[in-house]
Amino acid sequence: YSVILMDVMMPVMDGLTATKTIWSLEIQDAKIIPIIAMIADAFREDAEKCMEAGMNAYMIKPIKVKKLMR
Repeated sequence: YSVILMDVMMPVMDGLTATKTIWSLEIQDAKIIPIIAMIADAFREDAEKCMEAGMNAYMIKPIKVKKLMR
């Protein structure tokens, strides 16, 4: 995979926990794959939580495909 698009609000495990879990895996690819958060809220605090969890970037939903491709 080239990138993971991680929804922050998921049922069983939220995206913040999933990101931390991926980064902790003993798999080489898991340590280098970029993770982009997809968040519904445009609040600064939400974006900061994503970055603190180890995500590389974030995008506010709905996602604009042209922006995503950049």
